[in-house]
Amino acid sequence: MSQLQPGDRAPDLVLPAADGSTVSLADLLARGDGRSVVVYFYPAAMTPGCTTQACDFRDNLASLGAAGYDVLGVSPDPVERLRAFAGRDAVPYPLLSDPDRSTMTAWGAWGEKKLYGKTVTGVLRSTVVVGPDGVVTWARYGVKATGHVAMLRRQLGVDA
Repeated sequence: MSQLQPGDRAPDLVLPAADGSTVSLADLLARGDGRSVVVYFYPAAMTPGCTTQACDFRDNLASLGAAGYDVLGVSPDPVERLRAFAGRDAVPYPLLSDPDRSTMTAWGAWGEKKLYGKTVTGVLRSTVVVGPDGVVTWARYGVKATGHVAMLRRQLGVDA
């Protein structure tokens, strides 16, 4: 699937979470509370860059939440590894497991990328914001782990 763009309808997302629950984007949006959902895709739990990114979202969760945004992190890691990651780094938002990469593919976050000068297939570090109506309002692919949340906050108009 191609990468999502603002105005696209977000594909549904139904995945197991680190806490043992199942998270559904449709269920989150059906609450009718007007909240948007930030979905970010990362390659591997407990690696330096992914830890930086997860902790950056963690440290900004209160202000994102106050501005009307929920956060979901998605990786191909098994639930057990995500549970360890969430516990080790006190990640309070859902970390979701997509081991067959079907959700990442549907959201455009799985594909070819450059890694140490070689072309490989893998997770494209990406962030997609879905409005309360299920429509993508913002999407970036190939983002950097460091500084990405600050850039997202600026784009969303969330004050520091």
